[in-house]
This record gives sequence, C-alpha cells and structure tokens, in this order.
Amino acid sequence: MKKLLLTLMIGGLISTVAVAQEKSATTTQQTPQQQKAEWDKKLKSELNLSADQTVKYDALGKEYGDKFDVIMNDASLTDDVKKEKKMALKKEKESKLFEFLTPDQQTKYKELVQKKMKEMKPGG
Repeated sequence: MKKLLLTLMIGGLISTVAVAQEKSATTTQQTPQQQKAEWDKKLKSELNLSADQTVKYDALGKEYGDKFDVIMNDASLTDDVKKEKKMALKKEKESKLFEFLTPDQQTKYKELVQKKMKEMKPGG
C-alpha cells in the first residue's frame, strides 16, 4: 500500500512538472503582438476600464504603437538612441494614460507594471 501511494505521489509530481514546463514553453513562444494583446486585455480587466476609458486606451496604444514602430525601423539610429527614444515615449504615453485613469487605477497600473518587470527579469 505504501509503495502504491509513493508511486502515485511521484507520478503526480512528474506530471505537474511536465505541465508547468509546457505552460512555460507556450508563454515564451508568443509573438510580441500576442504578448501585447494579452497585456492590454489584462490591463483593461484589472483596471476595470469604463467604455470611454477603453476607447481612449486603445487610441493611445495605436498612436504610440505607430511611434514605436517608426523608431524601431529607423536604421539611422543606434541601439542606444533607440532605447532612449523608446523610454521617452513610454513616459509620455504613461502621462497621457494617467490623464484619464482614476487615482486608484493609476496605483493599480503601477503595481501591474512593477509585477511585469519583475517577471521579465532573469531569475525573477
């Protein structure tokens, strides 16, 4: 009986690890567009955006998405310059986002961004 229980526990542990690895592999195989869509969906849900806020959020995403694309496709810029310009755009976008988010939503947004940054760090 003890051997059977031990065998079942080991089998359960192995299958849990296998599922976790499969889920991790699936997450890392997402395209940047899929990751952005997933992030946008999560933000809209977690921040409980109103219909008006959702329209503004989508418009902001489109506007700045186009600006990011221009920077990324500019072959005359070095990687360091691209990084600086992208960071400036991110700050600008966030300040415009905060114009229509409530203080509670702003706090929640900051928490979500910090959590995402921790997850993206190696070993985080």
